[in-house]
Amino acid sequence: MKPNVHLSPDVAAALAAGNPVVALESTIITHGMPFPANYETAVDVEDVVRANGAVPATIAVIDGQLRAGLSDAELKALAASDGAVKASGRDLAVAMVKKATAGTTVSATMRIAAMAGIEIFATGGVGGVHRGAEDTFDISADLTELGRTATTVVCAGVKSILDIAKTLEYLETQRVPVIAYGTDDFPAFFTRTSGFKADHRLDSAEEIADAMRLHHALETGTGLMIANPIPEEAALEPAFIDGTIADAVREAEERKIARKDVTPFLLARINELSKGRSLKANIALVKNNAALAARIAAAYARAGKG
Repeated sequence: MKPNVHLSPDVAAALAAGNPVVALESTIITHGMPFPANYETAVDVEDVVRANGAVPATIAVIDGQLRAGLSDAELKALAASDGAVKASGRDLAVAMVKKATAGTTVSATMRIAAMAGIEIFATGGVGGVHRGAEDTFDISADLTELGRTATTVVCAGVKSILDIAKTLEYLETQRVPVIAYGTDDFPAFFTRTSGFKADHRLDSAEEIADAMRLHHALETGTGLMIANPIPEEAALEPAFIDGTIADAVREAEERKIARKDVTPFLLARINELSKGRSLKANIALVKNNAALAARIAAAYARAGKG
């Protein structure tokens, strides 16, 4: 028997009616931002989803229960928690056994969303192949999950702390279509371009919804990555952010920070080094991704109702 995903009343009603729902991950709440910015951002992102015609379903593990859709009180408690763990897809069973509370990464959120019947998910950036992976074999489980779970993930590309060229190669191996929204270039989280081309370009939510429908009809069994560039007014200068990232990566290596601790450390350190500019950019791109995901979900639902 599959474990149940506990749905909030509004998420359950929307799914039953075939109305659009957008999944949202929760490590951005538990490990991505300080309190209260994390709570305020979570509320704002849910409001953006609603304003663009869909129901938000923030996904997390609460006291060992898989949850899709949190109340405001639950969101605030999660944001303020000092004991929430970070759960990838492989960690879910142990978190459930321990009755733990956990923020879910991209891979865990994809898995829970698929179990709940939610087809599209908005996040900030997806994990990827880390720099130096030829020595460390450090490759995010997000990429493997995209290769085996049929969830559409709207993101601002991958974080520029990663090896973007190797990440794109790995996605190709996993048979995951990478579709850039409104651009030919693959975005790099804080910046609108990475210097690499995306596999495909589509220019409307309706086209992306059609691509989702046909991709699933082909029974490919993989997710889709929708790479949505950060809004131009919020983007950081490539030279500035690349230098800041290089300094943070060097510090992580010197302090021997590795595995799942690397990304939270780097994001926090980059925010310190950029004097808060990277946090503002992060919030802007998450909201931008949530808006696009909601429009795609609405178009997908309209097509399903024919």
